[in-house]
Amino acid sequence: SRAKFFCNQPRKIYHERMNIKPLNILLADDDLDDCQFFEAALKKLPEATNLTVVHDGEALMKLLMTMVNNLPDVLFLDLNMPRKNGFECLTEIKNHPKLSKLPIIVFSTSFDQARANMLYNNGAQYFMRKPAEFAQLKDLIQLALTHIVEDLATAKTENITQPEPANFILTVQSGIAA
Repeated sequence: SRAKFFCNQPRKIYHERMNIKPLNILLADDDLDDCQFFEAALKKLPEATNLTVVHDGEALMKLLMTMVNNLPDVLFLDLNMPRKNGFECLTEIKNHPKLSKLPIIVFSTSFDQARANMLYNNGAQYFMRKPAEFAQLKDLIQLALTHIVEDLATAKTENITQPEPANFILTVQSGIAA
């Protein structure tokens, strides 16, 4: 990576391939191992990306408030973060007029259907459970970015809309998108 890590400072990592406009990705996750895992998986994908990483909910909200006129293309949001958790951040983002259109993919180790329903009802675009295997993580991120790129392409004249509830939870099995 080209940038240094500072505990509560956003970190930018650039992965530019070919001459395609890179996707601007924001990752909010307090687990440094998960962040490195995410970054390594992202580097294996064919998409050109710019990754910015923050490690707590307060840092996320502070950064987003400086970006209201130039939001990232997608936010991968962990639920269990210090200072302000992912649920609080999701609610705050979706209730803010300049942030509400930001597509948010909730990215968490824990899952239960009631929680997924609440996230969907609060405006998350997709939910992904963090896998333990690198290949599955890479495939999940690829699947999520494919959906986001398609959503952005079809939403040039309108807002990105949530998928049907049945398509809200992104999963992969043995390297194959489900």
